[in-house]
Amino acid sequence: MKPNLVYVFADQLRLSSCGFAGDSKAITPNIDRLATESLSFSNAISGHPVCAPYRATLFTGKYTTSTGMVINEIRMNPNHRSIAHVLHEHDYDTAYIGKWHLWANELGHHYEPRNSFIPPGEHRLGFDGFWAAYNFHHEYYNMYYHTDTEAKIPMEGYEPDGQTSMAIEQLKEKAAGQKPFAMFLSLGTPHDPWDISNVPPEYYEKFKDVEFSLPPNYLEHNDPYADNWAKLRPEERERITDWLKVYYAMTANLDWNVGRLMQAVDELGLRDNTIFIFTSDHGELFGAHGRKGKNIFYEEAVRIPFLLRWPGHVPQGGESDVCLNTCDIMPTLLSMLELPVPAEVEGMDLSPFAFGEKGEEPEAAFLQGTGATANWSDGHEWRALRSKRFTYAVYRADKKELLFDNIADPFQMNNLAECPDFEPVISGFRTMLEKKMNEIGDTFESCSWYREHWTEDRIILRTATLNPIK
Repeated sequence: MKPNLVYVFADQLRLSSCGFAGDSKAITPNIDRLATESLSFSNAISGHPVCAPYRATLFTGKYTTSTGMVINEIRMNPNHRSIAHVLHEHDYDTAYIGKWHLWANELGHHYEPRNSFIPPGEHRLGFDGFWAAYNFHHEYYNMYYHTDTEAKIPMEGYEPDGQTSMAIEQLKEKAAGQKPFAMFLSLGTPHDPWDISNVPPEYYEKFKDVEFSLPPNYLEHNDPYADNWAKLRPEERERITDWLKVYYAMTANLDWNVGRLMQAVDELGLRDNTIFIFTSDHGELFGAHGRKGKNIFYEEAVRIPFLLRWPGHVPQGGESDVCLNTCDIMPTLLSMLELPVPAEVEGMDLSPFAFGEKGEEPEAAFLQGTGATANWSDGHEWRALRSKRFTYAVYRADKKELLFDNIADPFQMNNLAECPDFEPVISGFRTMLEKKMNEIGDTFESCSWYREHWTEDRIILRTATLNPIK
């Protein structure tokens, strides 16, 4: 029987806050154990570290300018071949549980069914099997989900716990069936709001007396390129260490749920024939570089865990330093499942590295920042490349360049862009960036340009590579 796929992704969990990555404050024993049983992609990168752009790229294998998902809260055009389309065409059963974030076309009003309910059909991008999802919310107690109607189905108790229980029930059903399956579990934690009331008390208890400090690269002033989601108000700066307690508490609960899911996979006899993945859509800055949130090329935002377990096929406890970008995930997984990769996919098949072998690998991951987090605000756009050693970035507004040696300077506090000794490195990255942007038709426009040329009423009509699309 073909292998199964279980893809679990957290929201806003950065690599550096996982125990297996060296964080002594983290309580993540199950994720840490998974790391000993998996191949860890230690240079896994979120190619556009914002919720909706990540998801659009994950499902299509295309860069942001080819999905058109340039900010949050705009509606994905369904005229793309997704990983779910390929799975269903090859007799896979699918399940999707949790946050979707590719449907709403209005900023705010997240709880209105017109924004929270994704109707059956093409807008589910091929996920035509079990569906228990909502577009967007981040309050985690006594929330809801939708199946095939606008009716809100209550999710009693703490949402990640309920979603994981639902996923375990799906595993039981799928294990008893005759088809291979692919299940995507999109958990909302540890995304803010980081209020004590938004995490189970027993997990907060573990961290209430833990002392957290501001990051070494904390800045007292806001980054001038930050959008309103990334700016810190004075009262927020006072709360950063309190936020961290809740963030780590949410992560500890997330870890418990990952452990429950792993146990179910094993007890149902699915372990050896299931590719099990744990990852995240992007990270969080907590004041680093004068920013909160994500949507930036700094390490805290783009470095994510990516653990891949498949006993007997993938090196156990191994590590690959290949630069795995978000758009590479779809072709890599399809190849591992021995399924065809759609011709329009822009990512690379890095499956040889998953199997502990060598193959063609990217010189660097190409990252895009196409605007403010969720509105049509200009002045925040950037492009970047992250190689195994360096991060190179350039802002659209004033063409400012940045270059960081991430090995010598892991907190990216020393910009080498104007250092004569690094001019050859800068020149090489400029050439690489121009080539990559030309390949995919990325013309580095302002955020409002995409509103005027690609969308109508926050619905995506066209992109750099599909123009026009229905």
